[in-house]
Amino acid sequence: MLELNHIYKTFNAGTVNEKRALNDLCLTMNDGDFVTVIGGNGAGKSTMLNIVSGALMVDSGTITIDGQNVTALPEHKRAQFIGRVFQDPMMGTAATMQIEENMALASRRGKKRTLRPGITKAEREEYRELLKILDLGLEDRLTSKVGLLSGGQRQALTLLMATLRKPKLLLLDEHTAALDPKTAAKVLDATEKIVSRDKLTTLMITHNMRDAIAHGNRLIMMYDGHIVLDITGEEKKKLTVEDLLARFSQASGSDEADDKLLLS
Repeated sequence: MLELNHIYKTFNAGTVNEKRALNDLCLTMNDGDFVTVIGGNGAGKSTMLNIVSGALMVDSGTITIDGQNVTALPEHKRAQFIGRVFQDPMMGTAATMQIEENMALASRRGKKRTLRPGITKAEREEYRELLKILDLGLEDRLTSKVGLLSGGQRQALTLLMATLRKPKLLLLDEHTAALDPKTAAKVLDATEKIVSRDKLTTLMITHNMRDAIAHGNRLIMMYDGHIVLDITGEEKKKLTVEDLLARFSQASGSDEADDKLLLS
């Protein structure tokens, strides 16, 4: 479903601030894979998501989604394949619009627009049922303005909107990092349910090693712009945080695990 072949990306090339963010990055994801991505600050995790979504163009290499070469496609043209949830809960929803209006926009993405106004009764019932999976009581607040919701509620709604039109690829960029632990756990639980229900091919960045181990069928660790660990199956199920830190030190040749990585 996703192939990244020999991807290079450098920022501020030719200057004193030159930084190679991706360094011969290669990754293949099969249909239905749920891959968690972990690594220290500056490892290239968010840059990888940005080049997949088209927010950044690569210097060299190719990107293929579901057999189609999208390397040269701009972000708005890749949007038909991709759903994305950012770290900031304020992104991804329109604060001045109602919950049901936000969901209607997401539901109609990529469809032909008509002059028919409003949201039908059937659509409203569909949204209500979909919101129940979040377990946040939003199904009873369809006409509430999104700006009145908490950060966790907005992030959960963004997740639901990103998956309404089943994307070929779901990108989750530390989507629980800004939430309190209890709300983060609820959003992760909803993520697991939605990904499992719709068999979504998912790439999830996290700084939390326990979350990386607990979720998905595959874990990759990035360091210095490329993948240094790729763990699947039974090996992943048996992993502990201590194992992961030891494997990281061995694979990267460095004992300097990032503070944020250690603290989480």
